[in-house]
Amino acid sequence: MEAIAKLRHLKGSPRKARLVIDLIRGRNVSQALSILKFTNKRAALPIAKCLSSAIANATYLAEQQNIAIDPDGLWINTCFIDMGPTKNRRRVRPAPQGRAYREQRHYCHITIHVTSEAPPVDEKAAKAAEGRAARLAAKKADGSEVKAKAPKKAAAVTSAKLEELDQPIIEQASEEIVDTATPNEVAETVEAKSEGEIADAKNATSQTPAEKNETQPADEAQQKINEDLERQ
Repeated sequence: MEAIAKLRHLKGSPRKARLVIDLIRGRNVSQALSILKFTNKRAALPIAKCLSSAIANATYLAEQQNIAIDPDGLWINTCFIDMGPTKNRRRVRPAPQGRAYREQRHYCHITIHVTSEAPPVDEKAAKAAEGRAARLAAKKADGSEVKAKAPKKAAAVTSAKLEELDQPIIEQASEEIVDTATPNEVAETVEAKSEGEIADAKNATSQTPAEKNETQPADEAQQKINEDLERQ
């Protein structure tokens, strides 16, 4: 069952109304009405009324032909907006330097065609969905392989870190580590050794503490001058 509804001389430009009509093209009527209800555009309400009129026309025609249809099963087959007349409005707006700009109030016509037939299958969309499913399956398979190889990779990383450390520290740590130790234990022992050496270097006292600093010759001469001034 097919039905058409038209709305003529709607106030507003066709360009603005097409922004709304493009949101519902090819959709189910229930879904289209929901979209129009929450669309913050002036043309949304008139378009929703036109769509409701198309649904009512389809139901009426089905009753006339003794055909049972489900109004919720209808979908929008075609919808478009044409430019309407300006209704011969002679209006002008004052402009700079004594000029006048002509004002035109634009109108548009809305046409919505609904049908109860099954919508055609979009082959491109179906292929795209199959491709996405295949890519997701491949990613999941790759992820499982990476998780299985993770322990070997960690061991290789620890051995590379040990090679980058200073050779004396490695020799000292190797004397204290049992041959059966794991690479992680070796790395922890080497890091503890290096941290201990850094702490000892920070706590070491200076070679010339302030208590051992002796008076310099310039200080002695200044003291003598001060004593002479006091005597005078």
